[in-house]
Amino acid sequence: MILRPGDRAPDLTLPDHLGSVITLTEAAPLTARVLAFVPFAFSPICGDELAALEQWQERMRKGSHAVDVAVVSTDSKYTLAAWARQTRVDVTLASDFWPHGEAARAFGVFDEVHGVAERGVFVISPAGTIVSGRHVARTETRDFSEDFAAALSSL
Repeated sequence: MILRPGDRAPDLTLPDHLGSVITLTEAAPLTARVLAFVPFAFSPICGDELAALEQWQERMRKGSHAVDVAVVSTDSKYTLAAWARQTRVDVTLASDFWPHGEAARAFGVFDEVHGVAERGVFVISPAGTIVSGRHVARTETRDFSEDFAAALSSL
């Protein structure tokens, strides 16, 4: 079941593409976190979404808004590191590779048949509560404008 606004975000820890470990609900005080689950690194739709998320995060940081974006995939941290090098993004890429899909399952967006995350996006308030949560079909490109508005309203 997909998590909904008002639910407490799962407190999970994942490796990122830089070799660090991030805690999904851990953010600096007064920082909202946007988690965008994607099925595959290097796929065209995921690449378009990654670029959109990076542009938005960059605008928020220039505007002094404390919002962190993390893109979560069941790809390995090594695959995500290669994707980051190719795309030259400054967005955190988190690996949900092992235990496979644990984060996607916890947020209710794991596709058991295909073994990948569905396109879920969640805004987590600084207090660790889901402010906005939704998912779309794997073949659909997301418009993140509603999610971004929810992130800003949670600050």
